[in-house]
Amino acid sequence: MSSSSSAVSFTKPAADPQEAVSRLTRLLDQYDGLDSHTLLEKVLLEEFNGKIAVSSSFGAEAAVLLKLVADVDKTTPILFIDTGHLFEETVQYKATIEEHLGLTNVQTLQPEPIHLQNADRDATLYERDTDYCCHIRKVLPFEKALGPYAAWISGRKRFQNSERAALQPIELDADGRFKINPLYNWDYEKVVSEFKAMGLPKHPLVDKGYPSIGCAPCTRAVKDGEDQRAGRWSGQSKTECGIHKSPSFEAIYI
Repeated sequence: MSSSSSAVSFTKPAADPQEAVSRLTRLLDQYDGLDSHTLLEKVLLEEFNGKIAVSSSFGAEAAVLLKLVADVDKTTPILFIDTGHLFEETVQYKATIEEHLGLTNVQTLQPEPIHLQNADRDATLYERDTDYCCHIRKVLPFEKALGPYAAWISGRKRFQNSERAALQPIELDADGRFKINPLYNWDYEKVVSEFKAMGLPKHPLVDKGYPSIGCAPCTRAVKDGEDQRAGRWSGQSKTECGIHKSPSFEAIYI
């Protein structure tokens, strides 16, 4: 089933900062070193049961994480942001993977019409201000959809770029939510081998040189020798859309 972001009320976890840090320390001590499947079992069925969702772009590598999640619980909420600027291939691929894995709770999030009317009426904001475009088309809908959840799962990996090189399996976001990165220590070779072993359908753009796939206007094919995300916001210093905000938790909470 699917729903728009407007159907979800926006709230933030009511966690005491020191308690959140203590919980993070316990989680890292308890779950560090677990394989991806076991970590997902722990967070989905025990630690955050009923209070956790998965963020997925249904991009080049997304199906690997979604397969691991589906093996644990096919009813897990999957949050998919349709910015209005996606490749048509991505929209089609979402439907393919949803059916292939038997996912039953994929929720399609969309930007609020009032935000588009006020700031991007002609849908060309990305040409003038990519950060603000991402903010109204991705960040705000996603933050609203996270309202009911104490934690969320991402598919980020250390090898993808320098800013992700220090990823941990579990992080604490600035808003007090826990973020789980089950594939944090996977390298590219493992992603490829597991993708094949799982028999997953490939995103149509992968064979056209797109190892990382975002919105169509801001994504290009990657050249030989470039890192995976070099085709995202090419020519700009921007490397992330803004939904990932994990600071050093010591700096924020201690």
